[in-house]
Amino acid sequence: MTVRYRQQALADIDDIFQYLNERSPSGARHVLSAIADAIDEIAANPDAWQATSASDIRAKTVGRYRYKIFYAVAGNETVEIIHVRHTARRPWV
Repeated sequence: MTVRYRQQALADIDDIFQYLNERSPSGARHVLSAIADAIDEIAANPDAWQATSASDIRAKTVGRYRYKIFYAVAGNETVEIIHVRHTARRPWV
């Protein structure tokens, strides 16, 4: 499937990188790589992860880094990444 990113998701990923890069550049690269891998998994199998309280939005947790990627499936060809946030923050949906 094709992956599209909402502006919010792009801003989230940039904020995550900026925050982590100030503390540990190599850590920031590892986290972003894990997020990218998780997005690839979403694109390959978008129905595999948990539904949220919003019927059209699903979420995948990025394992050991505890980030959640919120996304929607748009038609049969596209996954739209909506938001990326750490699970320690209050729930989004």
